[in-house]
Amino acid sequence: MTRSAVLRSLRTIVPDTVLEQEEIHDIFAAQPEIGRLARRIIGASFNGSGIDTRHTVIGELASAASENESIFYDRDSGVLASPGTKTRNDIYVREASRLFVEVARSALDADPDVVASDVTHVITASCTGFHAPGPEYEIVRGLGLSDSVQRYHLGFMGCYASMPALRAAAQFCAADPDAVVLVVSVELCTLHLRSSEDPDLIVANSLFADGAAAGIVTARDLPTPVPAVRLDGFHTAIAAEGEKDMSWTIGDHGFEMILSTAVPQIIGETIIGAIRPLYAREGELAAAFDQGRVGERVEHWAIHPGGRSILDRVQERLHLSDAQLHPARETLRQYGNMSSATILFVIKRILDDGAADGSRIAAMAFGPGLTAESALMTVSSGVA
Repeated sequence: MTRSAVLRSLRTIVPDTVLEQEEIHDIFAAQPEIGRLARRIIGASFNGSGIDTRHTVIGELASAASENESIFYDRDSGVLASPGTKTRNDIYVREASRLFVEVARSALDADPDVVASDVTHVITASCTGFHAPGPEYEIVRGLGLSDSVQRYHLGFMGCYASMPALRAAAQFCAADPDAVVLVVSVELCTLHLRSSEDPDLIVANSLFADGAAAGIVTARDLPTPVPAVRLDGFHTAIAAEGEKDMSWTIGDHGFEMILSTAVPQIIGETIIGAIRPLYAREGELAAAFDQGRVGERVEHWAIHPGGRSILDRVQERLHLSDAQLHPARETLRQYGNMSSATILFVIKRILDDGAADGSRIAAMAFGPGLTAESALMTVSSGVA
């Protein structure tokens, strides 16, 4: 009998520099080119974001930053600079490489039954920078993994990328029951923030943050029970009408996110059809879904907190309780939107909060396209 793959030993890391939402709001609102209407949009976006703090690798944005740092922000004048894409990407290469190795090592160190020599595959996800050899190579070299480890990088997919990474890992385990797959996401979104009167960029400035997450996916029969989730099934859907409302492109002064105010409405209108095929495979869950009672049968909901309005709309359409949205909202409040890493933060929070063995988790993440990735998982002791 084929054993199901489990995701175990989830670990997360954020950079040391903390951004207080109120302070960052004041910085963006005070820029000399910002007009009255843009200041009102900044106020509404930042104040209504559901975020208290975010983290960044840009140390000069910290209140106690040294005076000689002024690549992004001149504290004396209060003016935000607009460095070129190369400058931003150079910082990404340095900082992301460190975080990829650090969080991957943390996941391995946390697992009582898996060591570096067990790893057969490395899958990395990131959309906030580019370099080659890439992050999957850095992990192999940094952790002393075998040169024969299979390496895959999912680049520039956006906020949903950790979901296809987990799906690919589960597929590798189905093909090889002895596979041990290290899945790692690092996103440095704040490297691409910049002052603008464009409403889409203002929304991005109010939401995005930096973070890293890693976990181990395997179907091996391991002896030590640890908090984990069994990966039961995945589904991908596209809401093509939102293609121009959520996108991620490369500009001369960083990567440019389009995240229009229409996104929550589009998600609300399409989410039922987008995730129904996932539940159609689940017997009694399918009936509960069609009756609008899926929230009664699936206890935990790991929703990518792309923004407060997105969470509001998902909760409304699926009739979920405040408690079921609490992990996503708390992740948003403490860390902001860390693109592809964020969904792993939410899953880890559900496990850390003591989700009962055997309870179900519905996971969803949204990104450019407009793409909706969904999954069903079961909380497990770590034994597949």
